[in-house]
Amino acid sequence: MKSKLYFLIPLIAIILILSNAFFGHLLFGSPYGQDINKYSIYVHLQPEWNSYPGNILYDVTNVWTNPNSKSDVKESDNLSLDTASFDDYNSNELLYQNQKSFVELKHAFSNCESSWKPHLYRYAVDNIRNKIELIQGTQLNNDPYISTYPNISNKKYSLEKQEEIVKQGYAQFIPICTSKNSTSYEFAVSINDKNTSFDVYFIPSKMELTNYVENNPFIFYTQKECSAVNHYSFSGICDNVAKNSGLLLIIPDNLKLTLTKVKINLHEKSLD
Repeated sequence: MKSKLYFLIPLIAIILILSNAFFGHLLFGSPYGQDINKYSIYVHLQPEWNSYPGNILYDVTNVWTNPNSKSDVKESDNLSLDTASFDDYNSNELLYQNQKSFVELKHAFSNCESSWKPHLYRYAVDNIRNKIELIQGTQLNNDPYISTYPNISNKKYSLEKQEEIVKQGYAQFIPICTSKNSTSYEFAVSINDKNTSFDVYFIPSKMELTNYVENNPFIFYTQKECSAVNHYSFSGICDNVAKNSGLLLIIPDNLKLTLTKVKINLHEKSLD
């Protein structure tokens, strides 16, 4: 058995070296046409919240058209960033909303400059995973990096009750990535806690988050699919949004789970 291993290990190494030499541009290149920006935001609610000691995890995927994209971008390229900038992506911040405190931690790389493209082998694996999710009905899009969720509203309580309880809820801004002054975006949001629901609005800038938290009128795009109220999951498309736009997500302060997970997928529509 050992003698076989002594033979197989060098053989595998030689095959990999030769594959990389002759087909590296294919195996380690990317067939995907847009850049991907993935990150997560972890929010720990403090004792002033009814949901304490609950936590919220926002899992964000942003697929966008980057005019400065590198054809050889790799997932591992992020590791080469200097540690001085790495600290910016893993910092705790004590923040407040409605006189209630929370700790926010942004994991990984949350700015649009830290985008990547999947290698061919990664793309193949993700395609298989996507096909399984399509069969299971948990995914409605055949692109492994662009999610489409069914539009499911909360039937446990009314819109009027949701409107009342979100006033003391937690609000989060999720920015888009774009190089354009105006663009169109698909988006999909889902929450894993079926005892609560979310409101989502496509807003022109983070300033509207401030307006909302301070109980001032806030501006959002009023197209039919640019917002949803009292939903467990929702997918929509918003056209002609400004460069600094993003999603305003609001969750009531009635969370029961130790960790509430919110999945957000944003996709900049490319011009055909």
